[in-house]
Amino acid sequence: MDKFDWAILNELQNNGRLTNAELAQRVGLSSAPCWRRVRALEEQGIIQGYRAEINREKVGLDVLAFVRLDAERNRGDVTRQLEEAIRQIPEVISCHYISGTGTFELQVVSKDLHSFSQFARDVLLNLPNVKDLHTSFSLGEVKAAGALPLKP
Repeated sequence: MDKFDWAILNELQNNGRLTNAELAQRVGLSSAPCWRRVRALEEQGIIQGYRAEINREKVGLDVLAFVRLDAERNRGDVTRQLEEAIRQIPEVISCHYISGTGTFELQVVSKDLHSFSQFARDVLLNLPNVKDLHTSFSLGEVKAAGALPLKP
């Protein structure tokens, strides 16, 4: 990757809706080479996709919960089964396999506390191999989904 690739990534992180002409102008390339570089970055999996950033509260998802999920056993086959089950749950917007106490750290969105409580009891506690849940709630967002600190 050279300085143009890094510049393209930085610009697209800030505004994924730039036209190729706008992007090319901002990074100092002509349109055709810029387009080829973007395609190459996509094909290499460096650019994984484009999406709208939606304000969760304005669409009625007022609760953001951080759920540490403890698994009963950490066997590979059981863990993969749990991972797949978590991937299928739309309310789980992020999941990380973590070190320290717990097995997974989930970010879960919900309409309100009552809905979250019902979701935790009906869905999360019934996932395969779940031993326990520990939940913290966001009291306010300081920074979220920021751009990666890219440096060539």
